[in-house]
Amino acid sequence: MSPTLKKILLIIGFILISALIAWGLYYLFIKTAPLIEKITAPPTGLITPGQLPTAGERAPGAPGEMVTPTAGGLPTAGVIPGAPAGGGFYQPVPVEKVSQDYAVYPSLNQSGAYRYHNAADGKFYKIGPDGALKELDDRAFYNVTNVTWAKSKDKAVIEFPDKSKIVYDFEQKKQATLPQHWENFSFSPDAEQIAAKAIGLSPENRWLVTTNDDGGGTKIIEPMGENADKVQIDWSPNRQVVGFARTADPIGGDRQQILLVGLNHENFKALTVEGLDFRPQWSPTGQKLLYSVYSQRSNLKPELWVVNAYGDKINSGRQALQLNTWAEKCSFADDNTLYCAVPKELPEGAGLSPEIARDAVDNLYKIDLRTGLKTNIPLGGDYAINNISFDASGKKIFFTDANKTGVFEAKL
Repeated sequence: MSPTLKKILLIIGFILISALIAWGLYYLFIKTAPLIEKITAPPTGLITPGQLPTAGERAPGAPGEMVTPTAGGLPTAGVIPGAPAGGGFYQPVPVEKVSQDYAVYPSLNQSGAYRYHNAADGKFYKIGPDGALKELDDRAFYNVTNVTWAKSKDKAVIEFPDKSKIVYDFEQKKQATLPQHWENFSFSPDAEQIAAKAIGLSPENRWLVTTNDDGGGTKIIEPMGENADKVQIDWSPNRQVVGFARTADPIGGDRQQILLVGLNHENFKALTVEGLDFRPQWSPTGQKLLYSVYSQRSNLKPELWVVNAYGDKINSGRQALQLNTWAEKCSFADDNTLYCAVPKELPEGAGLSPEIARDAVDNLYKIDLRTGLKTNIPLGGDYAINNISFDASGKKIFFTDANKTGVFEAKL
């Protein structure tokens, strides 16, 4: 055998022996070793403990998401339907019909009295903190088309089909007439002034104005011109803001900026809003703003957001509440607590046509804005809730129903 052939055979033998040794090591130390589950970092977008979800898509299983029990076990972490923050379970809350009237345009005042217009007899009534029902006035107002209430006093702007408008003081039994071309009213926190849009025939005669509750002392705040339909009048509880304007430069897609309009031409920060059909509601102190919008992201369903809305904090702390409903179906208990009626079923596109969900049966939720905890409060019946109001003094909720006459009370 030649030396060259011997070298080739030695090399081949060395390779075979090395392969056998490598396979033996693999089988001994790797293949037969127990499997160790790989721990990965949690997906981004989950809620930090004690905080609400940040803007954007929510990861599955985020705190505040309703969960279902696993087979043969307890529910996984999340909000247990019907469980209060302190533990235990809510029993169905008893709901009582406290008035049989055909109640429309209701509102709760700061003293805990629930006021409304009875469309059947044309009179205004209120349910006091003691539960007593009485007339606000013996005068009847027929064919009322809209009512805007003051929060701090029993005053209201009442509108009629012929476009006539009056300010009526139910405490003093006084009436003042407002111009027919004014619309979209809001009372100041002390109920002594009213903000409105004065809609003249030509754009140069369209203004945001304020006036005294007797119709005098009118002041021009801002010209609206061609943008009158982009202005919403809503006086903040701290008197800082008198309305909102959708007149900022577009951001793109469904996003937009909302300008806060002050009484003295203040240059407030703008709100960045992730959707269309902006519907705001102030917290009791005006520190925060709840609003609903719809977007492609929400399948054109309304969704709730909350944001800081005072001073240097304007537009900070913007959080999605992960609930599909409209802002007017909510009521603040305080700056950090909300009660909201949320439709059990909401079709895609409901944000475009809210009337398709008018008769939808609602769930009632309590939302803690500090922690993001959402608690389902069973009402023991089916209700299509309208005009929800929280009475802090009696720890109860007043509401009307889209499918039933009367005023309902749920004691919490």
